[in-house]
Amino acid sequence: MEANKPKSKEEFVHGVFESIAPKYDLMNDILSFNRHKAWRKYAMKKMNVQPGDTAIDLCCGTCDWTISMAKASRTGKMVGLDFSQNMLDHGAIKVREERLEGQIELIQGNAMSLPFDDNTFDFATIGFALRNVPDLEQVIREMQRVVKPGGLVVSLELSKPTWQPFKSIYYLYFRRILPFLGKLIVKKYEQYKWLPESLISFPDHKQLGAIFEKNGLNDVQAHPLFGGVAALHTGTKGKTKSGV
Repeated sequence: MEANKPKSKEEFVHGVFESIAPKYDLMNDILSFNRHKAWRKYAMKKMNVQPGDTAIDLCCGTCDWTISMAKASRTGKMVGLDFSQNMLDHGAIKVREERLEGQIELIQGNAMSLPFDDNTFDFATIGFALRNVPDLEQVIREMQRVVKPGGLVVSLELSKPTWQPFKSIYYLYFRRILPFLGKLIVKKYEQYKWLPESLISFPDHKQLGAIFEKNGLNDVQAHPLFGGVAALHTGTKGKTKSGV
């Protein structure tokens, strides 16, 4: 029956983030051992956003990274795109508090089909969301498409620790303790049970770097963080033959 039809990954993920939006920031602190802010700061240092630079932040959630880039750019237009309106609503509160409404535009949209022309932005970023999309290569291609030649595609994402005994401790925490904390704090067990499952089939930092290169990005760099718990990937869009 149609009512019992299994949800697609996209439908399921959308439901997850719509439901956890009010406690998303708190759970990010718990999920990352309160390191996600430092990781984002490291990403910003590597990106070296200049005054006037523009960016699109895919799956922007509650807009922390969008706001950081807007402050660094000062005047450049920033777009925060997410398919969860609840996430965007919580992000909009932060944008207003920072008085950045004139610089940041928030759009409900699909990361796999961006509503922008080719060569529009200096940066395209995605934070802690690439493992959740139905087709990560399509998202990377779209990010590459909308950045200008010489522009940067950036992913900050959870990854897979590579050394013991930390690897075993991390997986115990991620698979067993995190879902319990989700149930305890935000009354959402299944949603946080699913998040560790989303990492199982996700590429490690070397494999993801290879996928960046496969999809046409140059000077790809992969930076494991905090023992491999997370990783920053950057890739540059090649110049056109005319040098434009």
